[in-house]
Amino acid sequence: MANTVSIEECLEKWHTVVSKGQTAEDLSGILHEDAVFHSPVVHTPQEGKPIVIAYLSAAGETLGNGNFRYLREVLSGDTIVLEFETQMDGIHVNGVDIITFDDAGLITDFKVMIRPLKAVNKVWEMMGAQLERQKA
Repeated sequence: MANTVSIEECLEKWHTVVSKGQTAEDLSGILHEDAVFHSPVVHTPQEGKPIVIAYLSAAGETLGNGNFRYLREVLSGDTIVLEFETQMDGIHVNGVDIITFDDAGLITDFKVMIRPLKAVNKVWEMMGAQLERQKA
């Protein structure tokens, strides 16, 4: 698939949104209406822009705690893979974001994979609490 917007431009836009705290407004500007989010702790894909915004905003609040950093970037075609690490309550979290873009540079698919198991459990706990706060 040949992007109208280069994958490097897509990556730059993502980094800008992350650096600004992954606000709902900023996320809305880079997500396709039919975007899908694959959580490391929820069995079914979360479909549609509003729910993807909710999950990515919650991730920004829980993972983006001052310790979050990307370690490695791999770009291929319409997809970027970003390895990250952070600390959550003293637990080392290591994972990857796999992000696919359409021709217009909008995110169509966002998959997060996390290791080790202690980290998955901590993310599940903290993301669940953050999503509940968003609903309130």
